[in-house]
Amino acid sequence: MITLSLNNEKVSLEPETPLSLALEQWGFGEGNVAVAINGEFVPRSRYAEQRLVDNDEVDVVKPVGGG
Repeated sequence: MITLSLNNEKVSLEPETPLSLALEQWGFGEGNVAVAINGEFVPRSRYAEQRLVDNDEVDVVKPVGGG
């Protein structure tokens, strides 16, 4: 298992988990979100190939509507 930070909360995953699978496990699979890993935004087209590793810092942001 690896340990990483998800929005400043410690979580564990299997090593080399793809970002797309992790987002599903965390409940963001169907949502429109933006993701940064270690401060770098990841294009949605790379979610399936982006692997998570130990000590990554993952920030998931949901857009908020309003006016």
